[in-house]
Amino acid sequence: MTVKEIYNRITQELSRAGIDDATSEAGIILRETAGFTVTDMHMRPDTELDESVLHTIETIISRRLMREPLQYIYGRWNFMGLDFCVEKEVLIPRSDTEILVESALKEIHDGMRILDLCTGTGCILISLLKYSNGCPGVGVDIAKKAVELARKNSEFILGCDIDEDDATQVQFLEGDLYKALDGSYDNSGEELFDIIVSNPPYIKTDVISTLEPEVKGFEPVLALDGGSDGLDIIRRIIAGADEHLIKGGSLFIEIGYDQGDAVSRLLTDAGFIDVEVIKDYAGLDRVVRGRRPILQK
Repeated sequence: MTVKEIYNRITQELSRAGIDDATSEAGIILRETAGFTVTDMHMRPDTELDESVLHTIETIISRRLMREPLQYIYGRWNFMGLDFCVEKEVLIPRSDTEILVESALKEIHDGMRILDLCTGTGCILISLLKYSNGCPGVGVDIAKKAVELARKNSEFILGCDIDEDDATQVQFLEGDLYKALDGSYDNSGEELFDIIVSNPPYIKTDVISTLEPEVKGFEPVLALDGGSDGLDIIRRIIAGADEHLIKGGSLFIEIGYDQGDAVSRLLTDAGFIDVEVIKDYAGLDRVVRGRRPILQK
């Protein structure tokens, strides 16, 4: 079977199954499995594929038709130009979250301490450390699997070994938000951070059952469910930020497209200033940022 034939077949089968953007996924499958770029597909459409490659593609199509996400099938995904290992039971990195990273990078200076709550794969914190200089960071997640994966990604991308007793650059802790920060994570005893970032669970409980099969059937509910109004974890993050953020420090939280006003009010009511809602490239509310006042008592 030729490149063109298998490309068309993948596209048709995924489209019939109701999978959005089947053409893009067909391109990804050919690139990741057969090593064919978009240019190759146009320049060499009649190239015959090996039987072993075709067999692998068949297996991937079968899994995809069961609505298993490509990220879990391949075990890796690109985020902020970096390749992250992705495993089941841990939330998949999404391009929308890059808005959070890009926004935080605008405020990060050399040596700033960063806290990432609900770290998942570690993609937010690791990206921030990769594109800054000398910034120590701590990532926290309640799921043991996520913490293990974040450490693995850190070792691979940042090129450093993770030692639970050494927080000179990055450390990942298992625990419930700020409760994981018991003072033992930093040999200096310093507990305040310059920046706090988070992509928390923010989907309303009764909405989860309506999500795409790839999400509700494969991704961890713990990383999705934000309670009846989607704001349960966000409230807790904001409530505890004052004790863990330096005066003048900023808090960045990823939100749902309809939560900008509500989260802005929560930040304002908690005493944060310069509160702003940052939109994604589709023009939807994606991140809310607030700053702790310098003159706060």
